[in-house]
Amino acid sequence: MDLSNLQPRPGAKHRTKRLGCGESSGHGKTSGKGHKGQKARSGGSIRLGFEGGQMPLMRRMPKRGFNNNQFREGFLPVNIGRVVSHFAAGATVDPAHLVAAGLVPNRKGIVKLLSVGEVTYALHFKGVAASAAAKAKVLAAGGTVE
Repeated sequence: MDLSNLQPRPGAKHRTKRLGCGESSGHGKTSGKGHKGQKARSGGSIRLGFEGGQMPLMRRMPKRGFNNNQFREGFLPVNIGRVVSHFAAGATVDPAHLVAAGLVPNRKGIVKLLSVGEVTYALHFKGVAASAAAKAKVLAAGGTVE
């Protein structure tokens, strides 16, 4: 088998429906669009939620609630086991080092250590948040969290 023998699976490809090719084709005259009206015209598509000029349901419903997503402080989580595998013993780890190692994305937010994984040697963390369990693991291994 090589690239010249490859074929789509049987039934995966359908021939295109040839519209407007005479009455006897079964798709002639109006080409499956029915008679007149907006949907029979060229470019005649109706946007999602349009109800023929009637006030749409989404605009009839009252607005409720409050959304503060634009201003919330987002966390960038990182598991402590992954951090240990990227840094040597006694290293000082800050958000810039974690971004450079590819452990957290380079975007606005607070880097937070989570306790998944084992800590076998001391690491010193600066400028990161940590869960209580992650902090306990780092301290037990002789490291620090600032």
